[in-house]
Amino acid sequence: MFTYMGNRPEQRDGCSIQRTLDVIGDRWMLLILRDLFRGVRRFGQLEDNLGIAKNLLASRLAKLVDADIVNKVPYQDRPVRHEYFLTHKGRDLSPSLVALMRWGDHWCNDGTPPTLLVHSECGTPLTQITQCPTCNDSLDPAEIRSRPGPGASIRS
Repeated sequence: MFTYMGNRPEQRDGCSIQRTLDVIGDRWMLLILRDLFRGVRRFGQLEDNLGIAKNLLASRLAKLVDADIVNKVPYQDRPVRHEYFLTHKGRDLSPSLVALMRWGDHWCNDGTPPTLLVHSECGTPLTQITQCPTCNDSLDPAEIRSRPGPGASIRS
């Protein structure tokens, strides 16, 4: 999938990881998405929570809106102010953010998560598994392989 030239991977065959990183691959984008998943909706709240400069926040939100990951909806006319809501495409990023969170819980917080994700109905802490849809087995990363998919011939 990748050919390594020095320290920089060269993209081949339209790598989905690279294309995803092209859209959401910086620290601020991930933290903005985290806050949107937590229910933070307004520019000023995002700015305060993240400690991000207004121009950076505005440019990142515009990129998320352009990518159809976030909808920008006015909630006030004078002055015009907006709220930001995850689209279906944006909500589909949840498993990726949960995976990053789980990794951080284990490797950066000594296995002591600062935040628990729980089922809203019963309060049970959630787990994250990769499961084979045919055998119904939970898989260890060592049991996962990759092969060319239908988009492999696409060149970026």
